Amino acid sequence: MLEARLDQASVLKKVVDSIKDLVQDCNFDCNDSGIALQAMDNSHVALVSMMLKTDSFSPYRCDRNVALGVNLTSLTKVLRAADNNDVLTLKAEDAPDVLNLTFENPSNDRVSEYDLKLMDIDQEHLGIPETEYAATISMPSSEFKRITTDLMAMSESVTIEASKDGIKFSSQGDIGNGSVTLRQHTNVEKTDESIEIELAEPVSLTFSLKYLVNFCKASTLSPQVKICLSNEVPLLVEYPMANNSYLRFYLAPKIGDEE
Repeated sequence: MLEARLDQASVLKKVVDSIKDLVQDCNFDCNDSGIALQAMDNSHVALVSMMLKTDSFSPYRCDRNVALGVNLTSLTKVLRAADNNDVLTLKAEDAPDVLNLTFENPSNDRVSEYDLKLMDIDQEHLGIPETEYAATISMPSSEFKRITTDLMAMSESVTIEASKDGIKFSSQGDIGNGSVTLRQHTNVEKTDESIEIELAEPVSLTFSLKYLVNFCKASTLSPQVKICLSNEVPLLVEYPMANNSYLRFYLAPKIGDEE
């Protein structure tokens, strides 16, 4: 049996809102480490990987590994019934047909209960290799969202260039060109506003802005975002969450004149 209790329903609501436009159906893989999700978008350009560690739940019980096949549009509709501050409890049997969701408001005077029908999803679990990245950038997630949204007005793609001078986002389109360069700086009073750049070697790659703008929907999960770049491997965009949990997006770079 699975029983997992989140103190705030907003955590799962934000995760699902962040990925539902990329992925329609996916398995929530539950085991003694926590609840994980891994799925590719329909075009096989982007990969989503989420991990909610056991420490994110109180209590957490998972007697045996279970895969919960969920349609994210349907799950979104159920989660709308929960306020952000509601306590959310997920329950499922060992061979479940439904996922039970219970929402309790903080004052314990309202309890809502829903059963969501599960799907049998045959999903290949991809082994994501450990990668030593040429450049790792930590920056405010709101800044990353602003840059990608602004450059989207210029073009469909963005070149991300990391060098000793900083990290440069640039795009070229029919109406003109645009670029934003960020340099490393530390804000002692507001650490969430700091920009850190670890650089092993310069790197420059081009990506679809449509996907990056989509990834930025997860900016509500974390004040900081980590961006990892290396030549010829997918970009990693990671939103760290409490208790070493995370939501990660991987995006294949554009090659040559590919649109």
